[in-house]
Order: sequence, then structure tokens, then C-alpha cells
Amino acid sequence: MNHDLSLHHRRRLPTREELAGIPWLQLLSPEERERAVAALLVGDALPGDHVCRNGRNVTYWFGVVEGLLKMSNDNADGSTVTFAGLPPGGWFGEGTAIKREPYRYNVQALRKSTVAGLPIDTFHWLLDHSIGFNRFVMHQLNERLGQFIAAREIDRLGNLNARVARSLAALFNPVLYPGVGQVLRITQQELAYLVGLSRQRVNEALAALQAQGAIRVEYGGLRVLDLEALRFTLAEGG
Repeated sequence: MNHDLSLHHRRRLPTREELAGIPWLQLLSPEERERAVAALLVGDALPGDHVCRNGRNVTYWFGVVEGLLKMSNDNADGSTVTFAGLPPGGWFGEGTAIKREPYRYNVQALRKSTVAGLPIDTFHWLLDHSIGFNRFVMHQLNERLGQFIAAREIDRLGNLNARVARSLAALFNPVLYPGVGQVLRITQQELAYLVGLSRQRVNEALAALQAQGAIRVEYGGLRVLDLEALRFTLAEGG
């Protein structure tokens, strides 16, 4: 089965609960909100489904309602570089949407996920008419830039514990991923996919971070106890 087509055909209208989890809707005026809600669609992605493919033309601005996605790209040598994990509440690809250019990355579902899509023409209408929407997109771009710069710095350090800490700090970013809160539902294998390490090595890093009091490993996920401690690990590479 072609997963791209199957995801496309699984589009549906969002429920009231799903709309309540979209952070930027509350920033719109009644008229703007009505227009956005009328255009929004959601799709139920299966593990491995592509939400975006490198080289495809942009048609939607996407957000994660539930589940977990991975933004990545393939190197010339066949290896994969992961740019970001995308947990609930995260919206992504605004730079691509603004420029109406083809995607330069792949986005895949790591588990069964619900993905919302705002058509590109409605996205641009909101940019032209809504101050609140513009501010949201501006904050997104600023936070995403900081996230990517931090990722490059950690990659150069080569410290594996710091790489795991960076990934966790990014996933708990309250601006980019307001739907996460203090508990992230993620398995160690999923985190290993995002970080690019073995599950065993990720487990060792999590144990070290837990010993530092930064996180607590719970059944089915991770609880952040000290986000600044994760960011300190990020800054120091410890």
C-alpha cells in the first residue's frame, strides 16, 4: 500500500478536542478563527507514513495533534541526519510554507499519530490578515533557529550524553511544543531513532541524566524535573 496515498485519503475534519489542542487558534479573531477552522483537516498517520517528502511541493502547514514525528534527511552516503523530533502541539515547516518552495526534508511518523494540516493558501491569508498569527509564526521561526544552532554545536562536541540531553531539551521546548507539558510519552527506542544512537547507549544517558536530577524515567515516558539542568548539560556538553 502506498502510505502517502493512504494518509491523503485518511483526511477528515478535526474534532472539537483536536481543535482545542491547536495553540495558535486561540490567538485569532473570531473571523480569522472561523476561516482557519473551516480549512483545517487532520489525518491519522501510521508508523512509517510520510507527512512530507524531500522535493515535494508544499501544500499544507502541518502540526502534530497526537503522536510523534521525525524530521530528517538523507546524506549522499546513504546515512540519515535527524533535524528534530516533533511531539504533540508542534507545528513545523513555516519557512517552507512562507516561501512556497519544495520541502528540503522528510517528515515521518514514528508511531501512530494524528497530524493537522492548514492549506497553504489559508496560511498565507492569515499572514496577511492576523497580527496574532504573524507573532506566532515569528516566534516559531526564532525558536527553531535556536534549536538548529544548538544541535550543530552539540554535534561538534561529540558528547553522547549531551546529545541525548539536547534532544530532550528540544522536545520539552514550551514554545515549539506546548502540548508536551512536563511528561513526554516516548519510548527509549523512539528516542534512539531521534538521537541517532543505539537504544542501549540512550538508556545509559538517561540513567546519567536521572542521577543528575534532570529527568525521571517513568512507565511509557519521561518526566522533566529540571529543564534548566538539561539546557546546562546542553551548554556545557557534560
